Amino acid sequence: METYRLHGRIGFKVTRLARIMEARLEKGLSRHGITRLMWCVLSGIGLEDVKTPSTLAEHIGIARPAISRLLKTMEEKGLVARTSPDDDKRYTELALTALGLEKLKTCHVLVHDLNNHFAGKIDQGLYENFLETIDALTEGEKVQLMRL
Repeated sequence: METYRLHGRIGFKVTRLARIMEARLEKGLSRHGITRLMWCVLSGIGLEDVKTPSTLAEHIGIARPAISRLLKTMEEKGLVARTSPDDDKRYTELALTALGLEKLKTCHVLVHDLNNHFAGKIDQGLYENFLETIDALTEGEKVQLMRL
């Protein structure tokens, strides 16, 4: 039987890095009243042109009911608006409000700085290789990440 070392396992290492990054991100975003998932919504709509709840849920990797609850919270906070073109209630389009755009701009700096902090710890070639390796490991894995 192989020697088992928890700290030598890829799952442990990747999870630890993700939690460290997530905690730092949450701390920075919380100063602006934004959660990590709210950031994902703001950036999805404002930076990546994701305009419907179902495509946003897929983009972020959460269940459709979870995105509905999240969008409701964000509407209540005045960050996003839902519209139905031509009063067709079967289709909902998302947009950022003025406050949502302001939070996007402010928090984008935090996210950028966090990424640069970790990317700056290794040389550019190793960083690009790391991203390619992560892509290779996740390729074909269609597990929904969060059900909230």
